[in-house]
Amino acid sequence: MATINAGEFRNGVTFEMDGKVMTVIEFQHVKPGKGAAFVRTKMRNVVTGSVTETSFNPTAKFEQAFVERRDGEYSYQDGELYYFMDPETFDMNPLNRNVLGDAFKFVKENTVCKLMSYKGSVFGIEVPNFMDLVVTETDPGFRGDTATNVLKPATLETGAEVKVPLFIEVGEKITIDTRTGEYMSRCKE
Repeated sequence: MATINAGEFRNGVTFEMDGKVMTVIEFQHVKPGKGAAFVRTKMRNVVTGSVTETSFNPTAKFEQAFVERRDGEYSYQDGELYYFMDPETFDMNPLNRNVLGDAFKFVKENTVCKLMSYKGSVFGIEVPNFMDLVVTETDPGFRGDTATNVLKPATLETGAEVKVPLFIEVGEKITIDTRTGEYMSRCKE
């Protein structure tokens, strides 16, 4: 298995530490006037999602962890299980709700996501950064109400709730940034 030392850390690098798989979120090489250089690292446990900050000696060695990302098309939900179909083998992969993450509330059926696994076990999914969804419920906007940056709540076809501008009506398709849960624009169709 390949090793990596802390001096080679970059954003997105995954490595094993104390039996856990970590991914680097931020890093900073620090060379103080006195004393030895070190690498200040902010990292996320890829399985639990917890974030920690630690300083490493630049020569500290770690096993590199290879996280596999493969496509999975969201097919359907059955209770607490969500089924994703492998587009190559057509196998169904059932995933528990706690593996999916917050952004999954914007995913509708037949959407292709990236299933992330380590040593064969899926620990999370990456959803598309932008989703086009229909507004199913919102208060009506009023003509002449042109105050800027005023938002109202809206429910989308997936059941997710977001804030949208006053001019958005029921039945309109809008683009949502799944990373922030924010309204981006009306869909141009």
